[in-house]
Amino acid sequence: MYDRPKKRFTVKFSEEAYSEFELLSKKVADEKSKGSTKSDHEKLLRSINAKIELLKLNPQAGVQIPRRLIPAKYIVEYGANNLWKLNLFSGWRMIYTLHANEVEVISFVLDLINHEQYEKIFRYKKK
Repeated sequence: MYDRPKKRFTVKFSEEAYSEFELLSKKVADEKSKGSTKSDHEKLLRSINAKIELLKLNPQAGVQIPRRLIPAKYIVEYGANNLWKLNLFSGWRMIYTLHANEVEVISFVLDLINHEQYEKIFRYKKK
């Protein structure tokens, strides 16, 4: 009997998301060099790293955003036809899309955004 090989799960970043991740990593390193521990930046970075590991185990760990609610930004810039979000520390969000082929599922992180940016991109109205 033929068993289908298991797919490999990987996580990749858009340039925009990677820049945000690098900036945050530098802030945390700078804070640590000055003796600061457990800052909000460090907690956010730890949260992001934990979600990356989660996506390596289960790419569908986030909440899938209905297709009709996918912002044009992600369709135009990335050709996204599916969109997922993971909640991070302090109201931040990780926005990603999934790409799959016969051997691999890629969680492609498009954005690491704070709550205010999230509301703006997804057009949530303040009451």
